Amino acid sequence: MLQRLRGRADSARNTDPQGDEAHLQTDRRPPPTDLVVVIISWNVWDHLRACLTSIEQQSTPIDEGSDERVEHKNVGNSTTLVRRFGPKNEATLQVVVLDNASEDATTSLLPSRFPWVQTIFSDENLGFTGGNNRALEAMGFDPLSPQDEEGEEPDQNGAEVPAGPVRTFDGNSVTDPSPHPAAKARLIYFLNPDTELLPGSLWALYNGINEDETIGAIGPQLRYTDGALQSSRRRFPGLLTGFFESTWLEQMWPRNPWTRSYHLADWSADARQDVDWLVGAALLVRGEVLAALGGFDPQFFMYSEETDLCRRIKRAGWRVVYDPGAIVIHAEGRSSGQVSARRHILFNRSKVRYMHKWHGPMWAELLRRYLLAEFRLQIISESFKAFLGHKRALRRDRVAAYRDVLKSGLE
Repeated sequence: MLQRLRGRADSARNTDPQGDEAHLQTDRRPPPTDLVVVIISWNVWDHLRACLTSIEQQSTPIDEGSDERVEHKNVGNSTTLVRRFGPKNEATLQVVVLDNASEDATTSLLPSRFPWVQTIFSDENLGFTGGNNRALEAMGFDPLSPQDEEGEEPDQNGAEVPAGPVRTFDGNSVTDPSPHPAAKARLIYFLNPDTELLPGSLWALYNGINEDETIGAIGPQLRYTDGALQSSRRRFPGLLTGFFESTWLEQMWPRNPWTRSYHLADWSADARQDVDWLVGAALLVRGEVLAALGGFDPQFFMYSEETDLCRRIKRAGWRVVYDPGAIVIHAEGRSSGQVSARRHILFNRSKVRYMHKWHGPMWAELLRRYLLAEFRLQIISESFKAFLGHKRALRRDRVAAYRDVLKSGLE
């Protein structure tokens, strides 16, 4: 099935449109480019290598002796970081990888295998949000200051109140999607390290966002490694979404209307469409949008950060678009799935924080208490299964993980 997808992606868009803890491997910031790919890695060298290889295969280095190459060397880089892509190599590309203190082969092999990648090695795990924000800062975007914890002031029913100025990281108001002088790249493509770009998908997405200047963010169709469709376009979470998403209620009632609405189950996955938000495994955002709104909200270490960003993008007047003409393979959960308790804590804590920010403290506290109660029930269920002798080692591991979740309080 993947072979068919690769062929489909290859022909889908063959048109010609128009100090601290981190240490930079280069002496100067890269020059402005059309597209900068940002990847945050953590102990996933094999997947990162495949991801970068897929980008490498869709781009070419700037020719030796060209004016662009000479100019780049003059700013202090011995290796040209700028590449070109597109049917006629008309667009420029750079890739930035920030590694979150990996303990695998990433630190030793990445610089030599991909010398054209700008590499940042962090001494600590900054998370997906912190890593991306640090990479943005290294690229020349203004440093981010903490955002207000609340989004729009919710009304008594939890709905957003549209009146009033838009609050952003730097406290400014954004009422229209106008260019911002702080933008250091026209487009930023946030990619997970466990993704692989099918042939033609890089140009397809680049072309897609350039078709309309009102598009603030765009994302591809995601597929699992076996070729199956992955849910990547969704509505914003409502008041009941968090109580069903990835909980026992969803397991008991998988076709409930809230989950189906959240995942846009009745919408065609093969049609280009405006959506509320897109999964951050592959998300292309305009540089002027990030310059105006700031990067990811630091309160989301991992999970819900892209939901929040897309909400801020749409609130400021830009569109968020799903484009199935670009296809990306996503081996979901390779970075986060390495530690079970950690994933449960981060995922559910972010759900609570998102609820607090966009629907208020009362609903957030109700959700937090509900999720903790569910983990207590899970402990009872897993303990009973272990008592019956069913996969005791697995049950013990799950009980230990769920107890860690309870200790965290999801706060």
